[in-house]
Amino acid sequence: MSDRPKTPLLDRVHIPADMKNFSDAELIQLAHELRAETVSAVSVTGGHLGAGLGVVELTVGLHAVFDTPRDQLIWDVSHQCYPHKILTGRRDRIRTLRQKDGLSGFTKRKESPYDPFGAAHSSTSISAALGLATARDLGAKGVGDCIAVIGDGSMSAGMAYEAMNNAGHMGNRLIVILNDNEMSIAPPTGAMSNYLSRLYAEAPIQDLAQVAKDAVRLLPPPFQEGAKRARDLIKHSVIGHGTLFEELGFSYIGPIDGHDLNQILPVLRSVKARANGPVLIHAITKKGKGYAPAEDSADRGHARARFDVVTGKQQKPPSNAPSYTKVFAQSLIDEASRDDDIVAVTAAMPDGTGLDLFAERFPERCFDVGIAEQHGVTFCAGIAAAGMKPFCAMYSTFLQRGYDQVVHDVAIQRLPVRFAIDRAGLVGADGPTHAGSFDIAFLANLPDMVVMAAADEAELVHMVATAVAIDDQPSAFRFPRGEGAGVEMPERGSPLEIGKGRMIREGKGVAILSFGARLSEVMVACENLGAYGLSPTVADARFAKPLDRDLVLRLAAEHEALITIEEGAIGGFGSHVAQCLADAGVFDTGLKFRSMVLPDTFQDQASPKDMYAAAAMNAPDIEAKVLEVLGVTRLEGSGRG
Repeated sequence: MSDRPKTPLLDRVHIPADMKNFSDAELIQLAHELRAETVSAVSVTGGHLGAGLGVVELTVGLHAVFDTPRDQLIWDVSHQCYPHKILTGRRDRIRTLRQKDGLSGFTKRKESPYDPFGAAHSSTSISAALGLATARDLGAKGVGDCIAVIGDGSMSAGMAYEAMNNAGHMGNRLIVILNDNEMSIAPPTGAMSNYLSRLYAEAPIQDLAQVAKDAVRLLPPPFQEGAKRARDLIKHSVIGHGTLFEELGFSYIGPIDGHDLNQILPVLRSVKARANGPVLIHAITKKGKGYAPAEDSADRGHARARFDVVTGKQQKPPSNAPSYTKVFAQSLIDEASRDDDIVAVTAAMPDGTGLDLFAERFPERCFDVGIAEQHGVTFCAGIAAAGMKPFCAMYSTFLQRGYDQVVHDVAIQRLPVRFAIDRAGLVGADGPTHAGSFDIAFLANLPDMVVMAAADEAELVHMVATAVAIDDQPSAFRFPRGEGAGVEMPERGSPLEIGKGRMIREGKGVAILSFGARLSEVMVACENLGAYGLSPTVADARFAKPLDRDLVLRLAAEHEALITIEEGAIGGFGSHVAQCLADAGVFDTGLKFRSMVLPDTFQDQASPKDMYAAAAMNAPDIEAKVLEVLGVTRLEGSGRG
């Protein structure tokens, strides 16, 4: 649907200062228009819809009351920032969200002064806001109030409590808004969710408590302190309202209706005028609010492809092959049907990792630990220490958050935790924060860690079976986002020989050793190289650790040149191959060696194909690398496709 909504008030807002003269009634109308514009924009670009719809009123209220960008507004995760971007001078580009050369789907410092801190992972906002507030109090110029907006799902991560504990101790003026929508990406899990739920049920008691608080102020001064102590004692022992946050040193306000500007505006104005330390405002919101297709969907419209505004139907391209994620999930289910010791663990991503399918079949053996990757890794280590077989399923970019636990709690103890690493390589529209660029390097340098990468979906099935069979050391297997290569699938996975690759194609002159899913691009390049009379040898390494030294040295001995390729950063598979060649003295023989890796930069969002083109890792780039290393002149008109 191409028609844009009518937005007369929003049309007058180019920066937040334009809202300062709006009446409260106009701000309410502005919120309606902002919601319609957000839905319209995301229908064109796709993206995180539900989270932004849930904070429309909060976004309007914050920009109307506070003086951004001097007042620093920090969005936790920041996938809810689309309405914020519309109000802060980026409306003319909002339909370029998550596209090449367009707006990021998250806050980004270099994009706007209204984005003082970039984020796309959870639970960082309070720490960042406290840092800004501390710098302000030490004399930093241009920093006013510091406001962190954090979701209830993000409050399941320990970092949020570390920050709150520190903030309560330091006592800086700091404003935290708990955006409590009862859902992060999946329905929330854990004690914090239960605690917040109890606060909803106590709303009538809260009202009574506020009346009592107001009544205390009416007493003569000598009686106020005694009455306050009595009120606090009753509140803590009977009501329990806000106790956790207050014990951490925050003044607690709420819960308030996060969709009612008649509540939001007075609270924000009062806090702006009176706060003299850390304050937490507890706002109840609904993810997907105001757009029925999002409200009615299981994930509240968390991540959407392009869609029809009227029906909400997503415009997903037809799939000709199963997704890697689904292949992983089905393979793990198959293995678990024969092995009662297999357990699956994820960190707030059951749908994204495919473990929702596993949970349907084996609910008692599937655990979602919430947004708590560090805990999730060590939780798996404990399960492994008891002799069971935990699969820790996380995106590559999220596993980074638990790296110390991978080293300290898993690798040093040689515990057989199996890491299933989804979204390996470049992922497209989410950009650099979600790219799986570094896991090869940070895992393959650990002693006794088995590191595998699937060249296609059939190989992934075998790698799941291999991980099941490895019972005396940790292992990891990585696979990309999206559809598989469309290869024939095995009926059942077979464990691979540890540390052994496979020959794909025998040739001469140059050998290409692929690690991971670039293999299909390698094969296309080899076909194109036939025009030059070249026939490269191709091998699939399968393992970065332990490295197949025999295969590497054979390829080096039988060819003039050796090229490695991987969907990872410098320091990964190619570096291990280079070390092997150096140790064996192969470079002294004149071997020409090249390593194709992701560029040493953070790549902005684009389609995966465009990102790999920019990284020079598609078939034409592989073809060019072979010609370059052999000193062959490229045919005229054959340029990069």
